Amino acid sequence: MFTRQSHSGAEIPHGPASAKRASPRSDPPHDDATTRTSEAMESASQNESQPSSNGPQVSSDHGSKRDPETAQLLLNQIELVREKLQSVIRGKADVIDSVLTCILAEGSVLLEDVPGVGKTTLAKSIASLIDLEFQRIQCTPDLLPSDILGSAIFQPTSGEFHFRRGPIFCNLLIADEINRASPRTQSALLEAMAESQVTIDSSQYQLERPFIVIATQNPSGFEGTYPLPESQLDRFLFRLSMDYPDVESEVELLLDQAAKDPSSELTPVMHRDELAALQRLVREVSVDPKVARYLVDVVSATRQDNRLRVGCSPRGSKMLLRAAQARAVLGGRDYVLPDDIQEVAVAVLAHRVSMRSVSASWNDAAAVIDEILRQTEVLV
Repeated sequence: MFTRQSHSGAEIPHGPASAKRASPRSDPPHDDATTRTSEAMESASQNESQPSSNGPQVSSDHGSKRDPETAQLLLNQIELVREKLQSVIRGKADVIDSVLTCILAEGSVLLEDVPGVGKTTLAKSIASLIDLEFQRIQCTPDLLPSDILGSAIFQPTSGEFHFRRGPIFCNLLIADEINRASPRTQSALLEAMAESQVTIDSSQYQLERPFIVIATQNPSGFEGTYPLPESQLDRFLFRLSMDYPDVESEVELLLDQAAKDPSSELTPVMHRDELAALQRLVREVSVDPKVARYLVDVVSATRQDNRLRVGCSPRGSKMLLRAAQARAVLGGRDYVLPDDIQEVAVAVLAHRVSMRSVSASWNDAAAVIDEILRQTEVLV
């Protein structure tokens, strides 16, 4: 089990995924945290067989394929990202953990709620804290696919067309109010989100990894919105709702922003290589066959429920497993528990099923998934 440490040196214990998390600490990070992480990553292959006895240790019944000290330092970095986000987005620790889980799982996230609850602020804060090349698109009805992907520009001097890359050629793309864009423009993101590449004029262009889309949207009942089709929704690993903050958190928010915007002072605390290393660590998380069977039982139940017109596809099963692996890493483990599946199932599955009732909403689908989780027997 990984032992995550705060940046003041105190250990933060981690139990099952459903356990209550320790409160974030406000101690400032050591200035050499990033340097130590980079050095550990460079020397990981040399030290893999001889982990340092002075650094934080990783122990597991399943074994780890990565240098324990390197893994621990990477976990400390993502913990720092979490702490910084919680200092800006008040009272939304569960949403922050879900977004970080999605990023570690190499997935994209759709944040849906009414305007003004912090969707864009959360996305911009993540872009500020993780040293990734990012672009932001403000979606409008007149936005064209070429405005996102790029287009061929004629050069009079050479008499040739040269491709000018659009904002999608980045590591982190923020698509603000995506459902205000036309369906034609929304579909421009399909290939990029599914295969990390785009095809323009019969030419394929690979996108840099990691490639993540954080999209926000207003509820479909709002004026000037175009509901995302099912094929587009399926490309998002998570669909989350921010909801209103509680009273205490809103008071803290007002006091924090009385004189300045705390999100404007955020600086990168994690680099691209560190995020890529954590994503590789997620792929190494072990899954017991009984846990995999429990996951399949949950997904199969969505295909047999009479309230659902369409159940979850096998692609949804794969995404649920990857999300559970990422949740395990965020919880300090290198093996998946049924708790991890239960924690992420609603966010992964609710937008991948279709209700029989025409008037049913995403919340109704989420309630069905919740009930399936309660009724499915855990074999472990």
